[in-house]
Amino acid sequence: MARKSNLPLLFVLLLAPAHVGSSSPLPLVLNTWPFQNATDAAWRTLASGGSSLDAVESGCAVCEKEQCDGTVGFGGSPDEFGETTLDAMIMDGTTMDVGAVGALRRIKNAIGVARKVLEYTTHTLLVGESATKFAESMGFINEDLSTSTSQALHAAWLARNCQPNYWRDVIPDSSKYCGPYKPKPHSILKQDDPTYQEKGNNYGHDTIGMVVIHKTGHTAAGTSTNGDSPIPGSGAYADDTAGAAAATGDGDILMRFLPSYQAVEYMRSGEDPTIACQKVILRIQKHFPNFFGAVICANVTGSYGAACNKLPTFTQFSFMVYNSLKHQPSEEKVDCI
Repeated sequence: MARKSNLPLLFVLLLAPAHVGSSSPLPLVLNTWPFQNATDAAWRTLASGGSSLDAVESGCAVCEKEQCDGTVGFGGSPDEFGETTLDAMIMDGTTMDVGAVGALRRIKNAIGVARKVLEYTTHTLLVGESATKFAESMGFINEDLSTSTSQALHAAWLARNCQPNYWRDVIPDSSKYCGPYKPKPHSILKQDDPTYQEKGNNYGHDTIGMVVIHKTGHTAAGTSTNGDSPIPGSGAYADDTAGAAAATGDGDILMRFLPSYQAVEYMRSGEDPTIACQKVILRIQKHFPNFFGAVICANVTGSYGAACNKLPTFTQFSFMVYNSLKHQPSEEKVDCI
């Protein structure tokens, strides 16, 4: 009798629709946003015998050169002083080595500098002028990262009384005026509102985040942007024993939750990549329901997924996929939750 009762259940399971990406063989290239040229570059690197680390570097470098979405590479989102600085990181999931740069000044190839940090130092992260001096010692050219576009963006921001910005509890009122700012006296701080307030629809930190799983199972992940992505476990994370992930969005929020690390740990415990990504988003939602962010995930078998936080003007997230079943990179979309 037990054998008969199991047959209908088996039949239902076999007819259930396959999960997105569940049968994707290796190798695999996965990246945030529809940055197809970056996907192509990473795939070509693998096809020519390059490693997963090589593929991540080449893919992110393309976005830096093409200034993807205006928030990657030179001439992108300027800081409040009008200067464009760059962040990047790259992680080897085999050795667990990481190289990263933050607030890199006057060097265009941020992901390349991050790779040199990984290969030629025992550091994980170099920042600011120290990162620039290191890059110069590695042969990178010191050059202005500003363009007419970034200068115009900064001028327009000043004309809007420096709105939006990330200051709080300062004088003058940062929601109405530019700085310089000074801390409010403790006597007039709002004691009933000590938490960070999300800045509405300010989607200013889109990132090229990339995950590569080599046909041998070796993993790598990396990011490049104009800000907030070089923290291992936040911007990206890779581990050959589980998989790899990368995140994009409001890095100030994301780095508090290490979403890429958390996604990999969920996959390590057996979660499907899509479920792992969703659990990461839901975890952040509990504290910051209006945050802007998305995560891509892939396990070592080549299964992949993505998830994003639903907002009124952000209901769907696009990402790129290239694996050995596909003849070209394909854009896939996931509904936000």
